[in-house]
Amino acid sequence: MTSLDGAVVLITGANGGIGTELVAQALARGASKVYATARTPRSWSDERVVPLALDVADGASVESVLRAAPDVTVLINNAGASASTGSILAQSDEEIRSNVETNLVGPLALARAYAPTLAAHGGNTAIVNIHSALSWYAIAGIYSATKAGLWSVTNSLRLELQPAGVQVLGVHVGYVDTAMAAHSAEPKLDPADFVAMVFDTLEAGGIELLADDTSRRVKAGLSAPLEAVYPQLAAGA
Repeated sequence: MTSLDGAVVLITGANGGIGTELVAQALARGASKVYATARTPRSWSDERVVPLALDVADGASVESVLRAAPDVTVLINNAGASASTGSILAQSDEEIRSNVETNLVGPLALARAYAPTLAAHGGNTAIVNIHSALSWYAIAGIYSATKAGLWSVTNSLRLELQPAGVQVLGVHVGYVDTAMAAHSAEPKLDPADFVAMVFDTLEAGGIELLADDTSRRVKAGLSAPLEAVYPQLAAGA
């Protein structure tokens, strides 16, 4: 388990609805410092918050943040990109590259950059990767594909970092009530409730959080025949 009391937390995508809650609740749980990163960092009223410019898809930017924030004990990969359509055949080359670099390569690059530092602490350190229920449901084209890839990366990180005492938590959720999910009429979690679940799970020592009914239902479908998960395949046959 990883306590946030006294932790030094780095959050990617800190400007968004989930990111803002991650910053606020990390501080409320006793974090001594929070690096709030974004491509264009905003100002914060709490002196414990250190804004840093970070483009997770840019290796030089990742290295710059590593130099500026060498004391991180909890890394939260929250930044994400999405495409304008769910059709992987209709998505542009730029959308595909952006999703792969932001949702998959970026979190992996940050985990690789910080792994030696986290492992050196000998415990009470963690990586939190925000996935999606769409990791297991291929209806969002390249977005689903990158989230599936990140799920696999998280599994690898758990195995490789466990001997060093680094907790790796993967978080899956359907919709959270933020600007990114404004297009959907599906039930949405309040960002404050979602982040509270993330930190409760982290501090309890959890390694996977299925934050809502959608993520639980979709993961349970992994053991079913493909035609049960995607009924249109059965109809087509």
